[in-house]
Amino acid sequence: MQSSDAIPSPALIVDLDRLERNISSMQAACDAAGVELWPHIKTHKSVAVLKKQLAAGAKGATCAKLGEAEAMLPSGVRRIFIAYSLADVSKARRLRELAGMLDELILAVTSEAHLEVLEKVLEAAGISVPVLMAVDTGLLREGVRTPVAAGELADRIRSSHRMKLAGLYTHEGHAYQARTPQQVEILVRAAEDSLEAARDEIGEELAIWPGCSVTATEFLKRFRVKAVRPGAYVYGDLNLAEGPGGMTFDDVALHVLATVVDRPEPDLALIDAGSKVFSSDKYSGNITARAVDRQDINVTRLSEEHGFVTGRGVASLRVGDRLLFTPAHVCPAVNLADRVHVVRSGEVVDVWRVDARGRSD
Repeated sequence: MQSSDAIPSPALIVDLDRLERNISSMQAACDAAGVELWPHIKTHKSVAVLKKQLAAGAKGATCAKLGEAEAMLPSGVRRIFIAYSLADVSKARRLRELAGMLDELILAVTSEAHLEVLEKVLEAAGISVPVLMAVDTGLLREGVRTPVAAGELADRIRSSHRMKLAGLYTHEGHAYQARTPQQVEILVRAAEDSLEAARDEIGEELAIWPGCSVTATEFLKRFRVKAVRPGAYVYGDLNLAEGPGGMTFDDVALHVLATVVDRPEPDLALIDAGSKVFSSDKYSGNITARAVDRQDINVTRLSEEHGFVTGRGVASLRVGDRLLFTPAHVCPAVNLADRVHVVRSGEVVDVWRVDARGRSD
């Protein structure tokens, strides 16, 4: 082991105690509600973290892309849901091989147009799979928009020889715009209404699979679901800690270590973490990241190799100072890194690869 002071910046630092607490807390909430946890690995993209989630009791994993699912196989995961519109026939061989290494592979159907292409992919792969139908509940991304559309798409799925309708899923990511628990509750109630209306139109008691770290525990309290698919809860970020996501700054398990490299102006500091370390995603007030001590020290602009740090607290900074920052959005920041340094009580205890880094295929 070595002291965390020896870690070269910029780097991603994971507090192991907080990470394990976050995993245990979400799993305990799901267990108490009798709901399966299928965490989304797009946040951590790490075999080491998924192993911990599975050991705690997760029933499977959610992935965005086929490449992510392939990268997670060394974890021992046996059940995967790919929550994305798979529509590339050239991936048929990979899909067949993946299905052969799992006990259960579930795919998404997001529209009638998507179903037509997915059926070609499955024919080329020579496999049949259970599918979840996407229902849009306010994000205005993928998914059927009306109960009538849900009924029509369900009929198309039922007529397929390669698909079996196993449930409905949604990603209520617009919940990140909420600023109070009451707003989250209203949003979940609206999502519940949309999902129930779709299920009523389809005429089956289909399983419900919502997925968002902001809404997961609210769904557990209010609405009987089969599984939830949160991702960002394992590490946390500025959106979850300052918003109504059920996390505090003391729960945030991943931070960006950066060094002050210049002070070109009295009210400006430059750090060695730019757009190749943080993502372009912002929090309220145009903030890319905030110093861990939560003084008025914020990253408000990025170039490739520099972060522009502003705020009243900048006056106290000196070249060579090392700071920990909470990123606005943790998922894309992790995807920019090859590895994370794992720390417990100020000592580096491990270095984990970001195994699915860049696996957007």
